[in-house]
Amino acid sequence: MKKKILFICGSMNQTTQMHQIAGWLTEYEQYFSPFFSDGLLGTASDLGMLEFTIMGKKRSHRTLEYLRSHHLQIDIGGFLHSYDLVVTCTDLIVPKHIRSKKIVLVQEGMTEPETVLYHLARNFQWVPRWIAGTATTGLSDSYEKFCVASDGYRDLFISKGVNPAKIEVTSIPNFDNCAKYLHNDFPHRDYVLVCTSDNRETFIYENRKKNIEKYLEMAAEHQLIFKLHPNENVERAIKEIERYAPDSLVFSEGKTEEMIANSRMLIAQFSSTIFVGSALNKEVYCGLDSDVLKSLTPLQNNSAARMIADVCRQVVDG
Repeated sequence: MKKKILFICGSMNQTTQMHQIAGWLTEYEQYFSPFFSDGLLGTASDLGMLEFTIMGKKRSHRTLEYLRSHHLQIDIGGFLHSYDLVVTCTDLIVPKHIRSKKIVLVQEGMTEPETVLYHLARNFQWVPRWIAGTATTGLSDSYEKFCVASDGYRDLFISKGVNPAKIEVTSIPNFDNCAKYLHNDFPHRDYVLVCTSDNRETFIYENRKKNIEKYLEMAAEHQLIFKLHPNENVERAIKEIERYAPDSLVFSEGKTEEMIANSRMLIAQFSSTIFVGSALNKEVYCGLDSDVLKSLTPLQNNSAARMIADVCRQVVDG
């Protein structure tokens, strides 16, 4: 009988990454699930209280639509089978019935800064890792291997306490060939692009009016374009931009990577979009020093999914 692999999805970025990796593991029986949790978080998700996370019903429905449209086998929650391997994009939450399985963790994208919450979660076991966001990625040590974006990220994760022997530098799907985005039909060119955040949707303070005024100053005489975060309150964001930067263009849909490729400057916060800008040698303004950003930028090897699949194969057959 074929060995079975469960791919745990989440955001559309995570879901498409899992799909690409699975494409190189066709000798195994594959199943896919939206992201899930057990315990109190699982109950909160069922009650619709976690809509701002990848456990929200809206994102789960989008994931299921994607999986069904590609005719992939679905096992919501991973209960249908005893799996030989679980592949996931986050270890901030590891459900109990998954912990006993062989796990390969794949870095999703940008990790968030180390706040006070990070240090609490890092130093006190009773503080859940998820409370500090992706800053605590890799700290569960519940996996066999951890596939990361770059040598810079390898060093960063090791500095946080991740076991070096478990880390494999593979780059990550969706960010390993950014040059392909240069060939597109997005009609605008040579503008300043702002990729907004969903800070307010995740209960983090942001003075959007002040930020928009700063973006206008940075753009100077160039066209300012806003690409809204997919988790953001679109109606509110558009009203704010129309009020404070009325000559700007606003997009809530479309391929962000192609918009970055055609821009002259990218402004973002702690978002994986900055990887695309960095890989394409754009002028990037974010929360990182330019040298640090370059060191963290995913390897442009155009083979991340295949390399991660090789790691999965070694783990499941080892």
